[in-house]
Amino acid sequence: MKAARIVAPNEPLQLTDIEIPKPGDLQAVVKVKSAGVCHSDLHLWEGGYDLGDGVFLKVTDRGVKYPITPGHEIVGKVTEIGKSVSNVAVGDDVLVYPWIGCGLCPACRVGNDNLCDTPRSVGLFQDGGYAEYVLVPNVKFLLKVDGIDLDGAASLACSGLTAFTAIKKANTNSQQYLVIIGAGGLGLMGVQIARALTNSNIICVDLDDNKLETAKKMGADYIVNSKNPKAIEEIMSICKNKGADCVIDFVNAPPTAKMGLSILRKRGKLILVGLFGGSINLSLPTIPLKAITIEGAYTGNYNDLVELLGLVKRGIINPMVSKKYSLDEANTALEDLKQRKIIGRAVINP
Repeated sequence: MKAARIVAPNEPLQLTDIEIPKPGDLQAVVKVKSAGVCHSDLHLWEGGYDLGDGVFLKVTDRGVKYPITPGHEIVGKVTEIGKSVSNVAVGDDVLVYPWIGCGLCPACRVGNDNLCDTPRSVGLFQDGGYAEYVLVPNVKFLLKVDGIDLDGAASLACSGLTAFTAIKKANTNSQQYLVIIGAGGLGLMGVQIARALTNSNIICVDLDDNKLETAKKMGADYIVNSKNPKAIEEIMSICKNKGADCVIDFVNAPPTAKMGLSILRKRGKLILVGLFGGSINLSLPTIPLKAITIEGAYTGNYNDLVELLGLVKRGIINPMVSKKYSLDEANTALEDLKQRKIIGRAVINP
């Protein structure tokens, strides 16, 4: 089979021929129909994360080994199953839950495999969906999909799941004004989910007017371009000068995190999602004085994905795919994502 593989950081992906994997007892082989193109793939390609102050966290320090086939948002058709598999059959269209854990650590024991101490995620720590076939290491992480767009369904495994988890975290804080920073694939999904699940006034912030207009169409009540030097004043005015009840930062860069803190009201919550990188200085007394909460959100667990898929099947959420690439265009797809040329989500169709 053909696979687009990262052989080393910052080097072009290589389209190579490798063996089609064989499933073990509780495993399955899936013929990939659609693989989402995600910013996490960029970090894998670039070799790590900027922690700020000149510190760079290498993905190899987290257990990644090159060469690796990226792609953790995967939808496809089951072509072969292990002898002990009973929950799926050959021919089923399935969505892969990629955030596979060790099964033994405290997080895994309560179903939060996405927060595992020693993760084994598909497309990060083991070969993923930028290929014609992918091995799913445990079929309990497969969800059947039917009656919905398969390209759109792929984005649910990360983009949709991450946004869904962040909105659920936001919803624990009674909120009148919700600010969503970033109108990329994550942020736009967040707008949709927030519109469906909350009664908040949704304010979407981004640098790109075209993306902001898309956010408006998807349910944002207000849009603000952060290039405007009076963007913070504009947001505060919308929030009756009290500030936002919750800010979800889908970018999580120094300027966006600073903005989030500056517009947060007393008792407010800042949820940091994006992995752009960098660091900020915090005014420590303001955190207890305002009784604010700063919380991270990383993907979501399997049950969250089941719940999210149910919303899609009922037509409450509509995943958006704006661009499609072939497998031999994998490098172009990542470059386009890096250059912010993609509105919404893109997929690779091997």
